[in-house]
Amino acid sequence: MTICLFVRFDLRDEESAARFDQLTAVAVATIAAEEPGTLVYATHAVRDEPLARVFYEAYADEAAFQAHEHAPHVVDFHARKNPLLIGEPRVEFFTPGPGTGLPRTTLPNPREGEPQ
Repeated sequence: MTICLFVRFDLRDEESAARFDQLTAVAVATIAAEEPGTLVYATHAVRDEPLARVFYEAYADEAAFQAHEHAPHVVDFHARKNPLLIGEPRVEFFTPGPGTGLPRTTLPNPREGEPQ
């Protein structure tokens, strides 16, 4: 089953935001190159909140999510970004529903359970 999550980071100041963005760029490049089970890793700055960042992440399954969480580049990212934050990130997990943008195999079949 696909694992999806949303993470919000609130940064200390403009310098912290710039450093966070640099760390994120390096991490995303490594994730794209080394994590085939990471389906989506989309990072965003929040409009009208210059010190906030949000990530949307989707993983093929629990094993892919665990591989991501324990990857050395992700462990390093977390260690380096923590001092830049004003508190713990907000993390919410999701179950994908109808939509577009994810591989079709990750979305529930709307006809499942209907009589044939």
